[in-house]
This record gives sequence, structure tokens and C-alpha cells, in this order.
Amino acid sequence: MLYLKNLVYHPTACPTAILKSINLELAPQELGLIVGPSGSGKSTMLEILSGLAEKTSGEILWRDQLLAPDHLQQLAGLVFQFPERHFCGSTILEELRLGHPELGTERIYQALSEVGLSHLSLNTAPHALSGGQQRRLALAVQLIRQPYILMLDEPTAGLDWSMRRQLVNLLAKLKSHWTLLVVTHDPSELVSLANRCWTLKHGELQTVEPAWLEAQRIQPQPAA
Repeated sequence: MLYLKNLVYHPTACPTAILKSINLELAPQELGLIVGPSGSGKSTMLEILSGLAEKTSGEILWRDQLLAPDHLQQLAGLVFQFPERHFCGSTILEELRLGHPELGTERIYQALSEVGLSHLSLNTAPHALSGGQQRRLALAVQLIRQPYILMLDEPTAGLDWSMRRQLVNLLAKLKSHWTLLVVTHDPSELVSLANRCWTLKHGELQTVEPAWLEAQRIQPQPAA
């Protein structure tokens, strides 16, 4: 179980806190969905949970163990918004082995199989893939690290309706094996997968029911 207790993020340069006393619980093999407009602090929360930014105060726990930032980097795998912009490898194989040169072919094909890319040649250039395939590769890059929590920032941003539907179906499959935390400004296609939902506005997190989100029919806003 992931616990956030009174999490605060208040950089000294900001007049007010970006995240204000955040409390959250997420169980293994659940999908948690955080919905909020651009600038609400969604991406910042993921950066803190993945160890890329340090909280000002509060506690982050996994299975009742208090976690420091270096522990968080091992706990979580973060897929950024537009992750294809962060590809560095010249081939799929290079991309998957970045930071893990010892990875064997079996482990690599297992990760690709989980995201439906096992049919591709390992010598394929990441930037030669379709938009949907690039998002799947970004997921494989994180899955190969075997994180406890897979976190996604606006995973459907910039995809057409067909690719969005394929990605949602993939997340439904991954949910049976992984804990997922997804942030988005538009929950319309993701809320059906969610076990727990929250809204984030002006740095304040509020628990809501998935059915409530569906009923609100929140209008899409520009992505962060």
C-alpha cells in the first residue's frame, strides 16, 4: 500500500505551497487517477513520488516503510508526458538497455511482450515507431526496471482516438500485475479503469468516486 501523509511541497521562491497537505492511499494492483487542470501540481506530485523532486514536509510510505528520495527512485517508474521526446537510444534494444547493459534478451522480450511490441525488431529506431508504439516503448522502458508503482503523466496526450483506445486497453491489462498512478486533465477515457480517484486543484487533493467523475463530464483543458 502506498501512503502519502500530509505531503507538502513549498519551494522558497513560491509565495504559496504547490502541494498542500496531500493525503492518499493506493493499494497494490489498483489504478489511481488524479484529475486536475494545467498548473494544479499533478506533474510535481509524480516527480516527488519518483524521487526527482524533494518534498518540503510530510511522509511517503510503501508497505508501512518510510521512504527517502533514493528509495523512491527504486519504488516508482515514471512515464513522462510525451515520453518519446526523451528517447536516447538509436534502437529499441539500446533504449531498453540504457542504464541496464547487463539485461538479457529474455528479459527484454518479456517487457516488450507486456506492452505488445514483441513482434518488432530490436534494431528498429524508436523514432521510426508510430505514436502509440512509442508510448508502449516508454512503458516497457519503465517495466523492465520492475518498479512497484508505474506512474504516467498525461498518457493519452497527443494521440488520436484509435491510439488512445489502444493505450487504455493496454493499461487495463497492466493493471492486473502492477500498481498504477495516472495524472490527467481529461479523465473521460481512463476513469473506467480507476479504482480510486482524486481531484487536484490549487494544490489541494480531494477524494472523489469514479462515478462522480463520469457524471461531471469534465471538459478537456490544454495539457500541462
